[in-house]
Amino acid sequence: MTPPEPAPIIITALFGHEDQAWFDRQRRAYFPPERNVLAAHCTMFHHLAPELAAELKQRLSALTRGVPAPVARVGGLMNLGRGVAYRIESPDLESVRADLADAFGAMLTPQDRAGWRPHVTIQNKVEPSAAKALLAELLVGFSPRPLKIAGLASWWYRGGPWEVFSRHMFA
Repeated sequence: MTPPEPAPIIITALFGHEDQAWFDRQRRAYFPPERNVLAAHCTMFHHLAPELAAELKQRLSALTRGVPAPVARVGGLMNLGRGVAYRIESPDLESVRADLADAFGAMLTPQDRAGWRPHVTIQNKVEPSAAKALLAELLVGFSPRPLKIAGLASWWYRGGPWEVFSRHMFA
């Protein structure tokens, strides 16, 4: 069997089962169905070079193996202009991302060098008025809630749904 072609790598946080199911229900309810091809996710890096695969896998293992899960919560809602997201608050997860950003700093794309706003998009690519209406609707009943960050994952991006490269679970 021929190994797959190298592709950019995406890094995400993995949620506990209940939180993943809740975010996925939100996406099914509000994301345009033809665009909803991925499970809900919190992207930590959008594009790492495939040449970093082996080192990245080692670093993700080191950051998670035997390490308690980061304390996190869904802290608010974000207006994305043409969509809506839940804001994730977790100084611990931000520290993990900062460690990786320091390690790969010179190789990061401008998007990944820019400030990180951890979030889970539940609506995207809609008219701004629709996004504004959903934001107003969700704000009415919103209160912060705890969030379980179960691990970190890396994915190959080949233009369609992502292919899992590695998963690394917190203790």
